[in-house]
Amino acid sequence: MPENTIPEPVGPANPEARPVNTPESDGEPSNDAEPSCGSGSASITKAEPEPEPALPPLTPQEFRIYNRLAEQMDYFHDHFRQMYTTLSTACATNRRPANMTLKQFIDEGLRLARYLEMHHSIEETHLYPLLARKMPEFRATAPPASLTKWGGKRGKGKKEECELLRQHKLIHEGMDDMAEYLRRCKAGECELELGVLKGKVDSWGGVLLEHLDQEVRDLGAEKMRRVWTVQEMKSFPM
Repeated sequence: MPENTIPEPVGPANPEARPVNTPESDGEPSNDAEPSCGSGSASITKAEPEPEPALPPLTPQEFRIYNRLAEQMDYFHDHFRQMYTTLSTACATNRRPANMTLKQFIDEGLRLARYLEMHHSIEETHLYPLLARKMPEFRATAPPASLTKWGGKRGKGKKEECELLRQHKLIHEGMDDMAEYLRRCKAGECELELGVLKGKVDSWGGVLLEHLDQEVRDLGAEKMRRVWTVQEMKSFPM
């Protein structure tokens, strides 16, 4: 695909030809006169970003090819959602699932932590670097934004982690704390209290669920078709 180019700013052909008020004028101010430094701030209208050009509809076969990564990712994510819901529901109701022993319940939480760690490691090592060649959403660094949903203001002029990788870190901060508590309970060092576990589950649940949805959206057919060819899509190792 051709690289985007930034056109040179275009100014007036003859800057000095702009009409100005002169002593010989009738005294009425011209609408074209520039405001003086002390006359207050001038109103600046920012140009709206141009919408992306509409693309022709995909055939059913093309849609399946372009949506393949999103569908496969969502398959894994559904398992994570179900496992997290099992933990959060038990904590919210203060009741362990009737079909789970205490040991099974603790193991379910530890499995979720282990599976997510493995899943994110594969993404960061193999999938994200491939996608990052054309998609800034998956790059290790991204241009700074003034504000993000899951944190405060970022510093100006610095390149920072993309949102998906930042979410990985926030997920693991809370998840690791939960897993450590469950390991202590499993070892008999302390008794499992669902009230205590609730705080350790809720601390990262919001960013986890948002991340699972956002990643699938970013891999959807309408996004992928704008940057990848059909043949490139077929070559992704997933």
